[in-house]
Amino acid sequence: MTNDQIICSVCARGGSKGVPGKNLRPLNGRPLLLHTLDQARQTGRFAAIAVSSDDDAILSCAREWGADVVVRRPDEMASDTAAKSPSIRHCVETAEAELGIQFAAMVDLDATSPLREPFDIEAALDMLLSSGCNNVISVTPSRKSPYFNMVELNEDDFGFLSKKLEIPVVRRQDAPKCFDINGSVYAWTREAFFSGPAALSERTRLYIMPEDRSIDIDSETDWLMVEFLMSRKSEIEKKYIQKKIP
Repeated sequence: MTNDQIICSVCARGGSKGVPGKNLRPLNGRPLLLHTLDQARQTGRFAAIAVSSDDDAILSCAREWGADVVVRRPDEMASDTAAKSPSIRHCVETAEAELGIQFAAMVDLDATSPLREPFDIEAALDMLLSSGCNNVISVTPSRKSPYFNMVELNEDDFGFLSKKLEIPVVRRQDAPKCFDINGSVYAWTREAFFSGPAALSERTRLYIMPEDRSIDIDSETDWLMVEFLMSRKSEIEKKYIQKKIP
């Protein structure tokens, strides 16, 4: 599959309860949305980058940045309770109609996961294209385990371990490996997505990312953590560059 058969979608709503206006809020001197769009462009792997939103300011920002397609999202796909997959499908179908192309593979990037690197996108895409799977989702090792320290409440409000093994686990390190979906990179073949756009299926591969590149901004605390990590990274890069300059 060649790059001219692959599309990248970025779905960015105007509304957000956790961090109001977050997609256009400046992060490290630039609107949050642009960090993801820059990462997509830097891969050089996409025939088109399409941005879907219900917000005029977001669409204008994406257009000024140079998105290949900007898509006005229908109101019914932009509520707090709306599923994301219909928005991705609408975005891809609109882009295909506008460009006169039917793409063979698609990658969706969350604008709220700006700590990913371009090579994360490429690696997830390469996994999709080389493994014969239906889709790839990015994950990070879970800090809690349903086999060790994740509990639920029963009907009498008593706590119990979410998943029990025949031989109880006494150390988290001995529990089966578990992962959190970090919301950073989703990749599908077009056939798999349009036949049933589930994030997890029997033919889903996991692309594992470290915790420090896996924060999905959903609260002010998340924002502050990302802001700190980005500023720290910038300082380290500046020191490295200064050492290289004679």
